[in-house]
Amino acid sequence: MKVLVADDDGVSRMLISHWLTSWGYDVVGAEDGQAAQRILASTPDIRMVLADWVMPGMDGPDLCRFIRSRSQSQYVYVVLVTSRGARDDVVSGLDAGADDYVTKPVNPAELELRLRAAGRMLELEDELRAVQERLRFEAMHDPLTSLLNRAAILERLDEELSRASRKHAPLSALMIDVDRFKHVNDTLGHATGDTVLCGVAERLRLGVRTYDPVARFGGEEFLVVLADCDLEQAERVAERARRSLCRRPIQTSEGDLEITASFGVATTGPAQFCLGKDLLRAADMAMYRAKAEGRNRVVTAASLDPYPLSAQVG
Repeated sequence: MKVLVADDDGVSRMLISHWLTSWGYDVVGAEDGQAAQRILASTPDIRMVLADWVMPGMDGPDLCRFIRSRSQSQYVYVVLVTSRGARDDVVSGLDAGADDYVTKPVNPAELELRLRAAGRMLELEDELRAVQERLRFEAMHDPLTSLLNRAAILERLDEELSRASRKHAPLSALMIDVDRFKHVNDTLGHATGDTVLCGVAERLRLGVRTYDPVARFGGEEFLVVLADCDLEQAERVAERARRSLCRRPIQTSEGDLEITASFGVATTGPAQFCLGKDLLRAADMAMYRAKAEGRNRVVTAASLDPYPLSAQVG
């Protein structure tokens, strides 16, 4: 664990740093509060700070306030080192954002135990953060394929539509349905069907642009949102994804399976306004036309007669 020791007294800083190094910590030293501020700004993996209360320029409490004002991915535990033992001083330091304090002269045994306790608290904080990240991921992603789920992609679609409207930029959607998937489930079982869906998901990720959000929309349906992508570009992306999907069989426990999918493409132009549900409806209609025309192909909403919502969507 990396610890920053900030003290303008070089002897005190070296002594505390020596103790911490002997206890297994990775120590960084700073000669005053402003130097500590610069180090913290450039060293994001510092987890603990031992700061002397009295330092020129920026004292310990000011350094605490700086640390607490920063947006940071990990919590930084702060211990003030002080000769001030009065209750008001302790309260002032804790109010500035310190987590603990030790008084001078520093007792190394006491300091080691306090840092051990701080380490336990940071471990618990890291575990809690990991749980929160996992729950956040699970709330937004399909558990089988790890793609975005329906709710997450719909939220993303609304965001991209708003951005496209502000920028007067095109936006496209690809609605994708795995061909004859029910037959796979009915004849080879749901476990094989799950393997197929995971294989399709992976190939779709590889077949579209790296920054395009891909989602499992439901069952064997997938949705891709293509920002800043007009109809011609979207059709090329869809065709590339279609070829990527059917280029080679998907390996399953029941053998290699030739899998294809039907793609529907819908686009809203830079001068058009379109609701997400209307864009998806147009892409869905194009996808069903691809099914009707023989599957394993790309059909655009613009090719349908009549155009779905022709005043808004191409």
